[in-house]
Amino acid sequence: MGAKWYLGTGAQNDVVINTSIHLARNLRSFPFPARLSLPDKLKVNTVIKESADTISGYKFNYNEMKTLSQSEVVSLAERHLVSPEFASSRDGRALLLTDDEAVSIMLNEEDHIRLQVMYAGFALDEAFRTATAIDKELSQKLNFAFDDKLGYLTQDPIALGTGMKASVVLHLPGLVTTSQITKLITTVSKLGLSLRGSYGEGAAAKGDMFRLSNTITLGISERAAIENLKSIALQIAAQERTAREEIFKAPVTEDRIYRAYGVLKYARMIDTNEFMELMSLVRLGAVKGIVNMDCATIEALMIHMQPATISLSVDRPLDRIERDKLRASLVRQNLG
Repeated sequence: MGAKWYLGTGAQNDVVINTSIHLARNLRSFPFPARLSLPDKLKVNTVIKESADTISGYKFNYNEMKTLSQSEVVSLAERHLVSPEFASSRDGRALLLTDDEAVSIMLNEEDHIRLQVMYAGFALDEAFRTATAIDKELSQKLNFAFDDKLGYLTQDPIALGTGMKASVVLHLPGLVTTSQITKLITTVSKLGLSLRGSYGEGAAAKGDMFRLSNTITLGISERAAIENLKSIALQIAAQERTAREEIFKAPVTEDRIYRAYGVLKYARMIDTNEFMELMSLVRLGAVKGIVNMDCATIEALMIHMQPATISLSVDRPLDRIERDKLRASLVRQNLG
């Protein structure tokens, strides 16, 4: 198995957790998935899988969603490898996934193909290059539905045009603490972008993790969309750093970080929400040099401590209390 993408850190990692590029594509010779029969969905899966298997430099593991357990499916969604909607209905759906989980392809979600490339840190250009290269190889083997005026045809008209969604996940405890996040969410929406919780919604996002994404795909090039996202992401990162400087002027911030670290280090039970809240503070302390902990370890914990994913680590169903005990134990081990 290859090392997971999140076990490393990337550029601007004090604020930017990861970058992803999604491309939606459909085969011209088949109706959209919502109109497909189960046998035709399986045909689509086979055609795309055979094409993906020929892409140079990539080896995809093929998973039919109906063969996976509920915990396995939910864990995929927790790790942002599939959408919650994709996980909710499994018949006729499949996932192509590289060992390092950097490249995933959902088959028969809202569209026939949902290609995702995800890298650590601020890596929009790199992720776009990878996604474009894979998309080009697939397009040479598959006849994508494309219109000269509308661009790539998608089941949801909102995605018409480039069919591309680019995102960066940002850690914004400074802007949350200084109560600037709600206004920021409104501001970016006027700039053709959305800012929402990466875990949870709105200003109450778990762990102060927010996903910034483009919302406009028609009448704009992929490059223009990425440059706009890049510019706004860098502005938000700068605002976050300023907000962090402001909150560290108050002694209570450092005290909260040490208290969070202490609870994580000694707790015997901890639920997901409390874990994310405390780990957000510890990550802030790690970036500031207050806490001796590697950000890559923190990112990995935030993924591995989600409810379904933690159950998979022991390969048996866990009730809430068992899960909270195991989470506390694993966190203690990682904090030494």
